[in-house]
Amino acid sequence: MRPRGSAQELERRRCGAIEAIRNGESPTTVARVLRVSQSSVFRWLELAEQGPAGLAAKPYPPRKLRLSDAELHRLGRLLAQGARAHGWPNELWTATRVQEMIRRHFGEEFHVEHVRCMLKKRLGWSSQRPEQRARERNEKEIRRWVRKEVPRIKKSRGQRRAPRLAG
Repeated sequence: MRPRGSAQELERRRCGAIEAIRNGESPTTVARVLRVSQSSVFRWLELAEQGPAGLAAKPYPPRKLRLSDAELHRLGRLLAQGARAHGWPNELWTATRVQEMIRRHFGEEFHVEHVRCMLKKRLGWSSQRPEQRARERNEKEIRRWVRKEVPRIKKSRGQRRAPRLAG
């Protein structure tokens, strides 16, 4: 596994290790201080004999995105059409459904949690549960109750305080 750090940092670390060994430090001590295996230190010694280019770290290539920005933009447009337009019985987009959409339209397989992260970080979508309301809900009656009954309840609650005991 590649250690963390930029190519320049890794190269600087290797050169420092070689310098420490040339100044009399044992390879075992250098390996312990740098938290690497002794075999890595001995490999660095062999590479140092090739000249300065031997210890040069190769730049770590960035991970390739399996969906390009253009494909992601297209996915956003597809999702904006709604879930029903793509064959689901309701308008709810779940990560599993989006995973299926990606497979259908782009031929890529992603883990459902990766899809959730992709929706949030790259498309700016958030995970939300749809608000569920009863069909019998009466908005007019709710407004009346909040306007008339809630103040009455608050008022009567203040009058029902327990009497204080003299101490």
